[in-house]
Amino acid sequence: MIDDPYRTATVQGREVPYDPEQLRKISEHPCYSEKACHAFGRCHLPVAPKCNIQCNYCIRDFDCVNESRPGVTSRVLSPEEALDLVRRVVKEYPYVKVIGIAGPGEPLANPETFETLRLVHGEFSRLIMCISTNGLLLPGSIDELARYDVGNVTVTLNAVDPAVGEKIYSWVEFGGRKYHGREAAELLLEQQLKGIELAVAREMFVKINTVYIPGINDGHIPEIAKKVGEMGAFSLNVIPLIPQYKFAHINPPTPQQKREMQDRCAPFIKQMRHCARCRADAIGRLGQDVQSCVYNRDKGE
Repeated sequence: MIDDPYRTATVQGREVPYDPEQLRKISEHPCYSEKACHAFGRCHLPVAPKCNIQCNYCIRDFDCVNESRPGVTSRVLSPEEALDLVRRVVKEYPYVKVIGIAGPGEPLANPETFETLRLVHGEFSRLIMCISTNGLLLPGSIDELARYDVGNVTVTLNAVDPAVGEKIYSWVEFGGRKYHGREAAELLLEQQLKGIELAVAREMFVKINTVYIPGINDGHIPEIAKKVGEMGAFSLNVIPLIPQYKFAHINPPTPQQKREMQDRCAPFIKQMRHCARCRADAIGRLGQDVQSCVYNRDKGE
């Protein structure tokens, strides 16, 4: 286990040490520890194609080998195929300690996600189980995630003001109905905050992903940091916009602007500064992915 400086949590104003199992979910997770990203790896299982919201910056491609960004995968796997992949990956790449489901759609909107978690956790209970979600269905999924020992949850939260959120989302689908505009943004935010609260209460480590969108939410991101820091989230990952879909005309923030934003947010919550904007089928260490080797072998190449 790699030594990590973040060994305590603040609980009701007191610093409380993590127990060994909690610490392992930080110190062996490449997204939660900058030291861990050099030694340990993750395996993303692309089992969740459907999504229940439409972000104005998001295009999901299921067969794109030349891009490295969220929402992209070479193929979508069944839960059984995902389990078989995990078996091969942990055998060939023993430094992989984390199994994550991050798409290519919204994991919690796909029943295949939960079947995959059940299968993998049943056979590999020592692997760190991780999920990435837009948070819309997180409140209703907490019990099942806890059942499969999902201890690390990433929530993409781009606004804590619906007036900002309605500029970012085209629609939100919930309970069999599609919502638009301010109503959609209010519903999504309510569910996200409730889900974060429940996850923190379950002692899950919550990482917040916030897409930095110049001219849309750039003046608002420190407010997000302050809010989630007060709620007990573990870290904040500021992700520069990739210009596409309805935001294709927006210039992304420069690396310097990203660093300045992280510095503005740092007083409120720990910053993740080593994000690689992983694909939904990423395998290996951050920045040293091996998924092309694994998937090409499946094709007999």
